[in-house]
Amino acid sequence: MSHPAPSPHSPQGLLRAVGRWQILGLSINSVVGSGVYLLPAAAFALLGPFSVWGVLLAGVTVGLLVLCYAKAGSYFDVQGGSALYAREAFGPFAGFQVGWTIWLTRIATAATLANGLAAAVARFWPQAGDGGGRIAVIAGSLLLLAGINIAGVRGAANLSMVLVFGKLLPLLLFVCIGLFHVDWGLAFGGPVPGALDWRQAGQAALLLLFAYAGFENLSVAAGEYHNPRRNVPFALVAMIVLVTVLYASVQLVAQGTLPGLAASSTPLADAAAMFGGEGLALLLTVGAALSILGTSNATMLLGPRFLHTLAADGYGPRLLAHVHPRWHTPAVAIAFQCALALALALSGSFVQLALLSMVTRLLAYITTAASVLVLHRRYGDPPGSWRLPGGPLVPVAALALSLAMLLSASAAHLVAVAIAMGVGSLFYRFPRRVR
Repeated sequence: MSHPAPSPHSPQGLLRAVGRWQILGLSINSVVGSGVYLLPAAAFALLGPFSVWGVLLAGVTVGLLVLCYAKAGSYFDVQGGSALYAREAFGPFAGFQVGWTIWLTRIATAATLANGLAAAVARFWPQAGDGGGRIAVIAGSLLLLAGINIAGVRGAANLSMVLVFGKLLPLLLFVCIGLFHVDWGLAFGGPVPGALDWRQAGQAALLLLFAYAGFENLSVAAGEYHNPRRNVPFALVAMIVLVTVLYASVQLVAQGTLPGLAASSTPLADAAAMFGGEGLALLLTVGAALSILGTSNATMLLGPRFLHTLAADGYGPRLLAHVHPRWHTPAVAIAFQCALALALALSGSFVQLALLSMVTRLLAYITTAASVLVLHRRYGDPPGSWRLPGGPLVPVAALALSLAMLLSASAAHLVAVAIAMGVGSLFYRFPRRVR
């Protein structure tokens, strides 16, 4: 187990340049993305007038997982996140597989978000929908964010803070204005959907949980945070409270102002047009673009740290573990992820990888919840670590929840993950010697 270092650099040579509020901004950016702009319609189609309660319940449920990550993060002050926790608790093979599968998810996420950005921009710049305009938006966004992240983690974190305000302001306006126009009969009096079978219920749960996904990436860059053993738990807990309240408020306004919510492809913009006119609808569209950019920036900042950690442990080319001597960032890993994401986004072949995202996340959730039980038994609550409310009951409940969600995944998703883990095992089987 690692302890806080007084040096401004982490033991891995990375610069500790990200403060408490920037860490909170990164955590919000990692979670609040395009999902909040699409969730209201999909949730209402599945749960009808119970959607608000479903969103709140999902937030409380994810809160159990967030508490596990906060506890695990309080034991360490170096890079790694879920992969580090799995490695320390269950050995190097488990750590490798978690890091490997999550990194694949990051590539798919970056590619998917770049395409989502092009689609959002096309709302007010139609040329972005296809051809050269689409290529310009996809390539321009990925290359810009990669360049910012290579040039220094402080600049990337500051950009993240700016994008947090850019994405939250339209949502807050939507809620604050929309609450005065909510038709409470429409909000809670719509048709009740028929009984869901267990697989449909599982899909509804995965949908709601997906909107909160991304928090698991925050601790992977702990080596570049000030006092991560205290600041990571703070950021995670504050984030889940803020995001849950925001999501539930957005859901309430959307289903209370937009008849036919379930059929809308742009629910927030359509609802905003109902009570605020086209000007507010345009602001929500711009907010969607900024929201996607913010999540893309968090993905570009945090994703390559998984690859850097794996390479530093001896898996893959040594070059990928390189830290830039001037900027103290994993520059090669960032550039490599950018190149792969760009190729996938332009070719469209990222779709199958995107299907892996929730299942690979569930693998990280399962191993982290189990790791907390092991680490607590091994280390207890040493000075400086964060005390977990509820003790072992929280990771046990989180573990049971994640296993239940995994069982609801389709066979195709599980097979795809198994294939990805098999490929990763080949890399693990033939490591290089670490200096």
